[in-house]
Amino acid sequence: MTSIKLFESKRVRAEWSETENKWLFSIIDVIEVLEASDRPRKYWNDLKRKLLREGYDQLSDFIGQLKMEASDGKRYVTDVADAETGLRIIQSVPSPKAEPFKRWLARVGYERLEEIANPELAQQRMRELYKAKGYSEDWIEKRVRSIAVRDELCDEWKIRGVKEGREYAILTAEISKATFGMTPSEYKQFKDLARPADNLRDHMTDLELIFTMLGEASTTEIARTRDAQGFVENKEAAADGGKVAGSARVDLEKKSGRQVASRRNFKELPESQVRELEAGK
Repeated sequence: MTSIKLFESKRVRAEWSETENKWLFSIIDVIEVLEASDRPRKYWNDLKRKLLREGYDQLSDFIGQLKMEASDGKRYVTDVADAETGLRIIQSVPSPKAEPFKRWLARVGYERLEEIANPELAQQRMRELYKAKGYSEDWIEKRVRSIAVRDELCDEWKIRGVKEGREYAILTAEISKATFGMTPSEYKQFKDLARPADNLRDHMTDLELIFTMLGEASTTEIARTRDAQGFVENKEAAADGGKVAGSARVDLEKKSGRQVASRRNFKELPESQVRELEAGK
């Protein structure tokens, strides 16, 4: 799964390689962060030819390709490199941001290794990031719990033969539709979240997170009880799990007189604190 790292509020797509025990970064994003060109893809193609002319003939051996999510929300194959190869590329790009970006690359890799050795560090850093964005402690607790519930569901899907990517997205949409009457993409439109980078769950209220967790936890339990195998059976479990949460939501709305789904989002939260945190200040 593609992860988004931030350097001075700019996105860098990355994927952790379990086999190689290191991050693989999108080279196009690295070029864009360095602000070497307003056309980073063309710049990278020209730079590849330049590096080959300079004798870096093993370049192709160290450049991989992975499908990563683009700005239109779709996944395309793009060139990726580890931190070591990335540093070699950065040295060839004249940019005042080269040195701080080198340090950032090294820190990101080191922190990931720390988190593997001690998973509690990952949660701690995540909490600090949300706190810096301005979220309340209560909301952060629910968001952290929602991630654990989601991870448990994804682990269940994996062992039951559901394929990551498109099939995960379809099952997630089934749960959301049954829970809230909206797919995730429709929910993002409802909340006026236009950017692909906007994470819907980061813009949910406490109640929305609670019902999201209920739908996913119910789906996990139903899949286990039925011993659902493959995409079709797990799709049925996802729909039924979402219905459990959907029924509870409707019941609450009738008794409280208020809708659970809210147009509120958290785009107004301050981003300056996030940049300071990521810069190590």
